[in-house]
Amino acid sequence: MLSMRLCIGVVAPLTGRLAPLGKPLSFVLRALKPQLRHICNGGHRYEVSVVVRDSRSTPEAARQAVRDLATVDEAHIVLSMAGTKVLPAVADTCEEVQVPCLSTTFPWQAYVHARGADRTHRFRWTYHFAWGLDDIATVFARMWEGIDGRHVIGCLWNDDLQGRLLRNDQYGFRPVTSPRGHTLVDLGPYHEPAEDFRTQVDRMREHGADVITSAATAADLALFHHQARLAGLRPKLVTCSRWLTYPHTHTTPTQDVHAELADARVATLVYWSPDHPYHSSLNGSTCADLAHAYQQDTGEAWLQPLGLAHALVETAHHALTTADDPTDRAAIARAIATTRLATIAGTLDWTQGPTPNIALLPLTGGQWHADPQGPRLVIVTNAANPDIPLTGDLTPTW
Repeated sequence: MLSMRLCIGVVAPLTGRLAPLGKPLSFVLRALKPQLRHICNGGHRYEVSVVVRDSRSTPEAARQAVRDLATVDEAHIVLSMAGTKVLPAVADTCEEVQVPCLSTTFPWQAYVHARGADRTHRFRWTYHFAWGLDDIATVFARMWEGIDGRHVIGCLWNDDLQGRLLRNDQYGFRPVTSPRGHTLVDLGPYHEPAEDFRTQVDRMREHGADVITSAATAADLALFHHQARLAGLRPKLVTCSRWLTYPHTHTTPTQDVHAELADARVATLVYWSPDHPYHSSLNGSTCADLAHAYQQDTGEAWLQPLGLAHALVETAHHALTTADDPTDRAAIARAIATTRLATIAGTLDWTQGPTPNIALLPLTGGQWHADPQGPRLVIVTNAANPDIPLTGDLTPTW
């Protein structure tokens, strides 16, 4: 007999260091609950349950969460977002237990290479949407060029996966930025959390780096900027991905960090904002509507992952409604592989990605400006996506 019940499993960082990223996903699941109560496919109505399990921000707990969702909860699809080490653990475990997985918020090269694969490899069960390291490099280079042209760029990259990927000569920053006339100087790897950046500051001085690019945590970037200032060095611009795509007031409570990063005027990548001109495929809400609802519900400022969390749920809903048999995990995976869907984060197209399992999102460039209510992210360059309106000007640090 055909089962009339479906389960969407979610692995979310509800606790631990990634917990700030779990809030947008938790909100979206609450907000879209009416649209997720049931789906229709092939003339049949299916009741849907959503089960959320905590990754606890660790790979080990994330793997166990997937196994529990697949076996105990009998999930038909698993959704996840966030975490350089956690997300590959989720995806690999989904591949092992043969349950479709949708994920986001992670450069696609990291998604592929952290799992020991290359861009020609086709995963059967796991699908992802995001941007590439090359896309980040292009956006950052455009912002560097907005401050007096070409530069010597001091690269503040850690000694972990993120830093190794950014340094890679094939798909890191150098293949994009060197042909544009920028000189990249590796300031030297460091371990997170950092205790001292004097070696990196010395290399900044030695090579005359006048711009800094990084993927540091808020606390580490603030420490570097503080020690550079004490040494009499002021970069003209600081670009930072990863944790600095979120307001630093959300990721650390330390007031000294807030003051230091406000002074640094950090520029970053923008993949979603209330000003993006997109609509939800589930309820027609706009990006501005979603951001406002989040602020009303949580009392907190919107975060970029909010739009991606919503698109994640939209895509899962689409896959369940278009699969040949939504009770068959393999049919759901095939449905994702052929998906092209207009979402609140833009159009996601798994038929045109850089690998068989990736849908690309375009990036714009933004900068954190000081505001009485806290850091405010303004969009300062939109060359890759001119449909996104500019909302501010790029301001050099000095």
